[in-house]
Amino acid sequence: MHTIDYLLFFVSIFLIILVMVQESKDDVNNTFTGEKSDLFKNQKQRGAELVLARVSIVTSIAFIGLAILALILY
Repeated sequence: MHTIDYLLFFVSIFLIILVMVQESKDDVNNTFTGEKSDLFKNQKQRGAELVLARVSIVTSIAFIGLAILALILY
């Protein structure tokens, strides 16, 4: 394995952890039934929730970039 493979592995694990730590905005039961769905409601994120959202966006961009780079190099 090359260095980029290790980086891609650790970034993917970190991204999975970030997504699992974040709070869900909608109840899972209401997702399939459509009851009381606030999916498109304008909700502001604040504090740690905002930081987690921004870090997960940056991490997902890094993951996509590393995946494309790995495809180009190999």
